[in-house]
Amino acid sequence: MSKVILLLSMVLVIITPSLLHFGFKMRGKKLKTVLGLNIFGFAAILAVTTVLMFGTSVFADPQAVDTAASDSSGLAYIAAALVTGLASIGAGIAVASSASSAIGAISEDSSVMGKALIFVALAEGIALYGLLISFTILSKIG
Repeated sequence: MSKVILLLSMVLVIITPSLLHFGFKMRGKKLKTVLGLNIFGFAAILAVTTVLMFGTSVFADPQAVDTAASDSSGLAYIAAALVTGLASIGAGIAVASSASSAIGAISEDSSVMGKALIFVALAEGIALYGLLISFTILSKIG
């Protein structure tokens, strides 16, 4: 019963801003307030579901302790994936802005090509740093 209520509340929190926006033609501060409440409600429901999913005791029997150890290595894999993914997204954003600016600068004056390429390469370095950190995380669990 609690799972059904939780699922319905999650659907309601996700759909409510769309219904309010298209149903009442909300604009400006009212829409921002509704969206803020939506984000807060979604985060609260996410926290409740996390507690309900992982709220069991791992010290009930010895086999559960082994399961907890494997869960921690699973979290290390998730951390490595997040580091790589977020660093790649950041590098993509940085390269998008720096490369377009570099192309514009090179089209006006071709002598700035070396400087422009350095800025693009610095933006690419963000992804490499994320990859190095993820390799470090993966080497610690093995």
